[in-house]
Amino acid sequence: MRHQKAGRKLGRNASHRRALMRNLAWALFEHERVVTTVPKAKEVRRFVERIITIARKDTLHARRLVLARMGGKKRVWVQQKDGREIEVDLFQKLFREIAPRYRERPGGYTRVVKLTRRRIGDAAPLAVIELVNEPYQPKQKHQPAPQEPVRPEVASPAANESATPAGSSASAVPSAP
Repeated sequence: MRHQKAGRKLGRNASHRRALMRNLAWALFEHERVVTTVPKAKEVRRFVERIITIARKDTLHARRLVLARMGGKKRVWVQQKDGREIEVDLFQKLFREIAPRYRERPGGYTRVVKLTRRRIGDAAPLAVIELVNEPYQPKQKHQPAPQEPVRPEVASPAANESATPAGSSASAVPSAP
């Protein structure tokens, strides 16, 4: 039994798993959306959310921690809308664009959506993992409407007599014969 053993093995040894998580995380930071299998998506979600949480602090220590966990910086060539290709440092993109976007959000930076189609070849279930783009709006705490304090009504003897029907003995003391 695997009690208290967090994480999925994904059929890989530790170094292969670490490389897989890093590569999927870099792809997610680059494209902000990746299609992969459901178990990989759920596992990379844990990895990426921890990275973004660290990057939100934007300190030297946070940068060093992210570098250590991500295995160094990564640069990619991205084609612009006008057809030009520019080199983008994904490490800088993480700290300048992605992390500030989630400054107020207390977690839940990614979304995993299961797809209905299956992967061709082995029919593995597919999912999309993407960075959440909606602005964070905290839930309003439900405050019950203020209730008026319940006041015990002072019963007058005249009110008690008028409330009981005639001929019934509603009094607390029974009448003696």
